[in-house]
Amino acid sequence: MNDGEKDSNSTSDNLEEAYRAQIEASILKESQRRVTEAHDPIEITRLETLSLVEMVEGDDLDLVPALMARLGPVRAALDGHGGGLVVTEAVVEETHSGSSALSLILDLDGACVSCGAAPGTLRGIQDDLLMDAEVVSVRFSVAMLEWFDDLQRDFVLKHGGVAFV
Repeated sequence: MNDGEKDSNSTSDNLEEAYRAQIEASILKESQRRVTEAHDPIEITRLETLSLVEMVEGDDLDLVPALMARLGPVRAALDGHGGGLVVTEAVVEETHSGSSALSLILDLDGACVSCGAAPGTLRGIQDDLLMDAEVVSVRFSVAMLEWFDDLQRDFVLKHGGVAFV
């Protein structure tokens, strides 16, 4: 490859990265706007400060809203399509550092059940919840695989980046 081709590839890569960052910022801004239109920001802040471990130990009914409050842009998609989280199982585990954290098995409800975008939604949920220090594992109910046609099921199992149990 000559220097002209290297410069062209480098410029193309830089332009691609700039567009990706711009689109990501736009999606984040729009999703935040949609969430704050649909939910009280003060309540979201309150839910974000609650201990998930304590909520599981106390069978607190705010667990699902607290989990939803921890979601990023995927929350706007769930809200916009009438979907939500269902906690199938939440187990408190002791981490290597001696603190407690949750191992979650989740399901979706509402319109998310039959949505073709569900594989991406699952990955977004998993990634957002794993950013919380009180969550060590996020897996999804194997029953969800029944929602998908063969092509979707194969795709989510091969490329979805999530685990089903």
